[in-house]
Order: sequence, then C-alpha cells, then structure tokens
Amino acid sequence: MTAMTGRPAAGENERRILQRDPAPHLFRPIDLRSITVKNRIMMSPMCQYSASDGLTDDWHFAHLAARAVGGAGIVCVEATHVEARGRITHGCVGLWNDAQRDRLARIAEFVAARGAVPAIQLAHAGRKGSVSRPWQGTKPLKPEEGAWEVIGPSALPHAPGHGVPRAVDRGLIAEVVDAFAAATRRAREAGFQVIELHSAHGYLLHEFLSPLSNRRDDEFGGSFANRTRLLLQTLDAVRSEWPSQLPLFVRLSITDWMPGGWDVADSIELCRLLKARGDVDVVDCSSGGIDPRQAPPLHPGYLVPFAETIRREAGIATAAVGLIGTPELAEEAIANRRADFVVLGRALLHDPYWPLHAAKALKAAAVPWPVQYERANIF
Repeated sequence: MTAMTGRPAAGENERRILQRDPAPHLFRPIDLRSITVKNRIMMSPMCQYSASDGLTDDWHFAHLAARAVGGAGIVCVEATHVEARGRITHGCVGLWNDAQRDRLARIAEFVAARGAVPAIQLAHAGRKGSVSRPWQGTKPLKPEEGAWEVIGPSALPHAPGHGVPRAVDRGLIAEVVDAFAAATRRAREAGFQVIELHSAHGYLLHEFLSPLSNRRDDEFGGSFANRTRLLLQTLDAVRSEWPSQLPLFVRLSITDWMPGGWDVADSIELCRLLKARGDVDVVDCSSGGIDPRQAPPLHPGYLVPFAETIRREAGIATAAVGLIGTPELAEEAIANRRADFVVLGRALLHDPYWPLHAAKALKAAAVPWPVQYERANIF
C-alpha cells in the first residue's frame, strides 16, 4: 500500500488478480452454455480435400486426433458439406448421410476423450464448388472430370472461367435450409459439442450477404434485411436440431476487401442482431473470399482488430484468426480482451503440439501433457 493514499500501489491489483488465477489468459478455461473449454485455443476447420464420397478416413482421424492430443481446447472438423452439390471438390467431407455421420462419430469420441471439445463446421460451397483440389490448381472441373451444377444467389460466376451458377429459387433455398438442419441432427448424433456455421470465404451463405454476389430483387436480395435472411433462416433451422445447452459459432468474413462489398459496418450490424437473437455464442472473425481480386494486408495477426471491433461494438464473444503463430501474439489477443479465442490454422499444421509448447513458453502451470508423452516434457 502507498503511504500517502492508502490505495494499492501500481501493479498491486494485477498481482492480486494473478494470485487468484496465475494462468496465462490463453490457458484460462471458459464456459459456453453447458460445456467448459479448457483453454482459448481452437483448431481452425481446415479442408484436407482427402475424403471419398464425403467420407472421412484414417487421414482425417490422425489429423484431428493429433491436435486433440496436442492440447487444443476446441478441435474443429473441416468444412463439412450439407449436400453433395455443396462440396468444393470431390475430396470434401460431407454430412448428408448416416455413413458419413458414423465415420465422424469416431473422431468426435476420441477428441472428447482427450479433453478437447469436438466441433464441426457445416458448410455449402455455393458457386465456388465443382473445382479441383488445391494441389491440382483449384480449376473448374470439366464434365469428363465429374463436374456438377453449382448454385448461388444470382447467375454470377465466382471468377472468369468458372461456371455460371444456377440462381436458386424459393424451393431450392428451402432444400438447402433443410439440408443444414439434417446435417445438424447428424452432427448431434455423432457426438459433436460445437457447431460452426460457415458464412464466410465466398461460400453460399456469404454469397447471399455480399452485394457483390447477390443481385436478387426478391425477399433474399437488395436490402441488408433481405441479404441476411438466408443466414437467419439457416440459424433457425440449425437451432431447431441443436440442443439449447450446446454452443453455436458463426464464421463471418468481416469484410470483402472490395469496394461495394460486405464491410465492417455490415458485420457490426449483423452481429448486434445475432447477439439480440441469443442463438449464437461466438463469431469467428475471418475475411474475404468473395472476389479473387481482394488484396488484404497480410501480416501476423492482421485480422485480430476485426475480432476486437466486433466484440466491442456488438457485445458478443469473438474468435480471432489471421496468421497467429506465436504464443505471445495469441496471449496478447486474449489478455487485452481483443477476442475470447484464437483460431489457429497454419500454426497447428506446422506443430500439432503448439498448445503444449505455448504453455511452456508462457510459463503456464498445470497444463498436463499426455501421460504417454510426459517423459518428453523436459525441453
């Protein structure tokens, strides 16, 4: 205490907080409805383009199991498509039948057994579907290569050379919404504890949000209320099959990085609406994907300010993405309340045990290693 005022000296309040919870902010648990996540690290849903008929296999199991063993708090399955027409490539994972559900159940069970929260991202590629795998060039498929019809809000291709999508009518919109509901039911049956609804990166739900891809003149186009209608209807359908005690995330592209596109102000307005509705727990704040001419300013943590802005302006929990690669950068985002989670992609591809190594770098106590690996916890 200071002799002059009797108030705590500079830094004393911080020391008291640390005495109550000495863990780095990155490793403090957080409650989401009925579940507790052990830390603030989420594995990003990263497409592996390695499924067959939408079915996961040993590659997917090993890929996701390693990150659960490595200490991530949430392990999220890649974009999992709600219908075959909604795939990006022939190698994308699906959840439109029970066989796919049963393969995914093995993954969810193992992830949960390792103390991580099993999550799954539900998606529809829209007009960006029917292309080759990235290592084959992400080129539009030809009929002899098994191309399929793609759909979108308007008959506008994603890029020159891509197929013109079929502009969906009300009946087809209802089919897509029903497909999201059915996939949600299967995700619940498979044992997942978090669903993330993919409304980013230029895929179908984002295509309806953005004025660049949505040129409709009906109740699904034009005004902000109309362009957000499909997302809100899909949220209603997902929540009808998803227990109220389990959390729901939405991934958004906070900006299109293009003039006349979806922007930060639109995202704030939408997230305020999501907060008021009460059905979404976390907004995963990404960006871009609607137009290949985008030019984001890439650097470590370049999207963290978006998570901070949405969290502050909409009053909803957020997850930060964007080349977060070091423990210090991740800790700063959480400690300064810029986000509630960090979502790691490349960092976890590079090092499945990034969370365990980050705990050591940040001097986090009581972050257990798997007992089978404990003898390696000496470096």
